Amino acid sequence: EAKYPIDESSPAIVRNPNKCILCGDCVRVCEEMQGMGILNFAYRGSNLQVMPAFDRKLAETKCVSCGQCAAVCTTGAITVKNQIGEAWRAIHDPSKRVVIQIAPAVRVAVGEAFGFPAGENVLDRLVTALKLMGVDEVYDTTFGADFTTIAESEEFLERLKNGGPFPMFTSCCPGWVRFLKSQYPHLVPQLSTAKSPQQMFGSVMKSYFAESIGVKPENMFTVSIMPCVAKKGESNMELFYGEYAGHETDVVLTTRELTRMIRSAHIDPASLVDRECDPLMKEWTGAGVIFGTTGGVMEAALRSAHYLVTGRNPDPDAFKIVRNPGGQPGVVEAEIQLGDATVRAAVVSGLGNTRKLIEAIEHGEVHYDFVEVMACPGGCVGGGGQPIHDGEELARTRGENLYFLDKNAPLRFSHENPDVLRLYRDFF
Repeated sequence: EAKYPIDESSPAIVRNPNKCILCGDCVRVCEEMQGMGILNFAYRGSNLQVMPAFDRKLAETKCVSCGQCAAVCTTGAITVKNQIGEAWRAIHDPSKRVVIQIAPAVRVAVGEAFGFPAGENVLDRLVTALKLMGVDEVYDTTFGADFTTIAESEEFLERLKNGGPFPMFTSCCPGWVRFLKSQYPHLVPQLSTAKSPQQMFGSVMKSYFAESIGVKPENMFTVSIMPCVAKKGESNMELFYGEYAGHETDVVLTTRELTRMIRSAHIDPASLVDRECDPLMKEWTGAGVIFGTTGGVMEAALRSAHYLVTGRNPDPDAFKIVRNPGGQPGVVEAEIQLGDATVRAAVVSGLGNTRKLIEAIEHGEVHYDFVEVMACPGGCVGGGGQPIHDGEELARTRGENLYFLDKNAPLRFSHENPDVLRLYRDFF
């Protein structure tokens, strides 16, 4: 019989104190790396437990669902909320049109679980595996990332014209957005108003796409495969509900959940042939693919902002000064020329680093115009839902491979994605 109740209050994380061996890894990662201090030791002697202060439920704390605690927990005392059952039920329901989107950081990580070299891009095999499992359509979230890039760069230029408010913060990372809302609510107006690529994609799916294929939005079931645990909470937000039919994104699966689904279907990705994503929203650009690593959102937005200001494309690598694959601690700073304006940019990953940066901004020690934040160290490639390797961290390898994909992409600017341009022309 369980001695302690299981806490399932969080939309993303489950805490089962009965499996805890009191190693303290989750306490350390939450306090020292993420600077949140949600979990700590309580009581003494044989009653010692790890829990949030005052025995609160996770949902009652300021937990941002980054999932780094689940990534270091060796016993399953902290796990990511499992939505595999919901996904299978939808796939087996003949009345549902199941549409999947795959985030940029997943393609360079999921192969690790199936014997591929670390960081190898296995997106095309993943498409084949999902089709074999019975999914109707498979798309690349990079399309949504290109969409977000255009929206964020336009918004930033609008602020440059109107003199602020600065800095403008990127809004793609739901862990970071929740952090800002709970820790520094007075800075919320400085967040970009753009939705994240996941939510943009979900809303396009249940409007433009449903209309294009003649399916009622309520019969669409959208699943996103993410490296991120906080995306589960984001998809659940009331803000993203009811515009079309239910939530824009119905279920979010982490890379680890997808791995389990592929294994349970007895599919070996190494034996599969490559298959491209479905048409309509198939095109992607290098700018969209680097969204998966720290600095990528900033670089993609600057490429498009440069085009919008000057009317011509910059050298695609002109802004590589903001790169930090692997997310070395601290802040990457850069001064960038956009037409007549000099833009001061900063890129940071990991919430511990982020808090230091915001405190410095608040105290007037530094001044920036544009700041990119990702909650997980290294960005999405080091997400809380990515494959776990005991004793080694592969965020850097995965990030470098996303830059490799960008370098070799036929299109490297979000504003040149023909599918996004068609969507603007036909629908918006």
